Amino acid sequence: MTSPRVSVLIVAYRSAAHLPRLFDALDAQTFTDFETILIDNASPEDAVSDDIAARATSFIRNESNTGFAAATNQAAELSRGELLALLNPDAFPEPGWLGSLVAAADAHPDVAAFGSTQRLDADPARLDGAGDVLSAYGVPWRGGHGRTAPKVLADGEPFSVCAAAALWRAERWRALGGLEPTFFAYCEDVDLGFRHRLAGGRCRQVAGAVVRHVGGASEGMRSDFAVELGARNRLWLFERCMPAPLYALLWLPMIAATALLWVQAMYRGQVIAYGQGVLAAIVSSRRMKAARAVIQASRTARARDIAVALTWSPLKLLTRAIVLRR
Repeated sequence: MTSPRVSVLIVAYRSAAHLPRLFDALDAQTFTDFETILIDNASPEDAVSDDIAARATSFIRNESNTGFAAATNQAAELSRGELLALLNPDAFPEPGWLGSLVAAADAHPDVAAFGSTQRLDADPARLDGAGDVLSAYGVPWRGGHGRTAPKVLADGEPFSVCAAAALWRAERWRALGGLEPTFFAYCEDVDLGFRHRLAGGRCRQVAGAVVRHVGGASEGMRSDFAVELGARNRLWLFERCMPAPLYALLWLPMIAATALLWVQAMYRGQVIAYGQGVLAAIVSSRRMKAARAVIQASRTARARDIAVALTWSPLKLLTRAIVLRR
């Protein structure tokens, strides 16, 4: 059997209600040389139905919730395509989405990761994100999240690509080991993108690859679970990936940013959840230092190159600016 060019990886958890619309959008793609691999990550309710499972090329129903990162890796292991397209079950692609990503991959053979323009499904005039940004203080965000989309959004290079709708070269994905499963969810795509950069990799944001993303609740109404994992994983990200010269320079600013975010969590009534995340990061620091040693030992990029890719402006962090380098 001839292998497809692209494998579309979908991890569903309590999101079966979105899947009919998602598969309709995939059926409408102008680029058709792809397979779909669907994982139901042990949804206790709103599980994937047999009718929807039959629309996927491959389907697995997990017995336990392994987390988004591990389940995406599981789907990647089943893939046959030379390109892996990650797609959230609530990220509905426009007809030209996959074609635009593949065209970008063909035009830029030296680039391994490609991101999509994510518009808010409830208000497509506003962005859900245009590439992931990482501040020098260890705080990531989706570029332009919640802001009115500019009339013209050009291609460019973000710090990393958002896993809600992205394309990776399978060879590079496997060389990096995929997403880090201990992250479970949140920041796992920025961690992968950081490791990609440390290994000398590049990424590209493709303006014409558009999806409409429902996403989670607003930033002001995130669940305690999301706040806890977000706090823990953000600290893990800094500990694992920041090169030593930058680590020494930015450790105190990172601690200050952590404290300010804790104050923000207090005003939102989530100080305990945030504190639990910070505590979990502290408790696991020895394990993260061991992971850091492995990651940094294989680093080929200069610390200077990483410094250029980071965003240093506090104003851009506060405004969730789009940061794309030409």
